[in-house]
Amino acid sequence: MARVPYAEASDVPDEYEDLLESSLQGKPLRVYQSIGNNPEVLAGLRSFLGSLWTDSGLTDRERELVILAVTSDIGNRYEWHQHVNVARDAGVDDDEIAALGAGDLAPFDDAETTLVEYALAVVRGEVDAVAHDETAALYDDKTMVGVAAVARGYDALGGMIDAFDLELEPGTEFHGWDPR
Repeated sequence: MARVPYAEASDVPDEYEDLLESSLQGKPLRVYQSIGNNPEVLAGLRSFLGSLWTDSGLTDRERELVILAVTSDIGNRYEWHQHVNVARDAGVDDDEIAALGAGDLAPFDDAETTLVEYALAVVRGEVDAVAHDETAALYDDKTMVGVAAVARGYDALGGMIDAFDLELEPGTEFHGWDPR
């Protein structure tokens, strides 16, 4: 059972009701419902996460590689589960998803490997000049900021999910780290 209640539309001011729902799925998500206990924080977080999706400079595929790598690395089942289908829609196949779930970068080309390794270094606090320079050779400064923001943003979101001990949405089963 979650450590905070799942806010319903009737629990938040009218202007925040739509923030409880996934823009992709069109239904409430427990992650947003839990944060909905503080609607102003939910609004800020949704704005930040939306910006990560649209303004990071990454392609949809690259963004999902970063998110899956980070959520696997931190062991966050909830966010991993949410992003498996998003990643599939972005062109990440099940073998690649399973590899990320196992921490295996063998299926990825050099550029994607560099990207994922950099994102993981950001989350682990292990970015050095070599890692930065290798990644900066592939991306401009704006996108470098985007990569770090996506990595840390989903790390932070995963930390909140873990703190609240959130459950998957009703009627769903965990895809598993290997969704094949």
